[in-house]
Amino acid sequence: MAIMAAPSADPQIVLELKSLVRRFRPDRPPVIDGIDFCLRRGEYVAIMGESGVGKSTLLNLMAGLDRPDAGSIEFDGCDLAVLDDDAATLLRRRAMGFVFQAFHVLPYLTVTDNVALPLDLAGMPRPERDRRVGEMLESVGLGGFGSRYPRELSGGELQRVAISRALVHRPRLLLADEPTGNLDPRSAAQVLELLRAQVRSAGSSGVLITHSRAAAETADRVLVMDGRRLVPLGDER
Repeated sequence: MAIMAAPSADPQIVLELKSLVRRFRPDRPPVIDGIDFCLRRGEYVAIMGESGVGKSTLLNLMAGLDRPDAGSIEFDGCDLAVLDDDAATLLRRRAMGFVFQAFHVLPYLTVTDNVALPLDLAGMPRPERDRRVGEMLESVGLGGFGSRYPRELSGGELQRVAISRALVHRPRLLLADEPTGNLDPRSAAQVLELLRAQVRSAGSSGVLITHSRAAAETADRVLVMDGRRLVPLGDER
């Protein structure tokens, strides 16, 4: 059963975490301990931290893929912490986009069909779907690549496909988890520039999870996971 939360008093707030706690064992300190976080409409925020500090756990909580032990996660008028699995899945499908380090494109589908997956799930008619996908591919420099298969693409091109798929349905929130981890430095820089530009053009808000300061500095604001909390870059203990 979906339970609605009271929307934020500020309509410009897209995602708000309040006193968030997540622990995996009762005899160990929590991985996340009392995090507060606010993401505003159109904002692109990077969250930095070394491996193992809980960045991916935090991303999973933001996406409603995991549930906190305490606190709330308010997104799109809902508290993700109390949504059932079906409601959370529908919300992600409608209002979120994801980009991962490992691309996660389907090898047996063409570029066009990979990018079109969110639109197919939404039931968009084929002519409108093809127009939207074509425009998206043109905007990321992959015009004319629609009939190719993933095996024919470079790593940078595969990540462009993943970005296109994440944004083609114009989500309110983009979540990117180490999106340049499998790329060479030149491709990584191009993808980071493209990711920021596409978040802007789609009118989305974005969260970039990374261990790289260079990647983080492409965002509007940089936070660091420090002692299971989020602090502005430069304020770490």
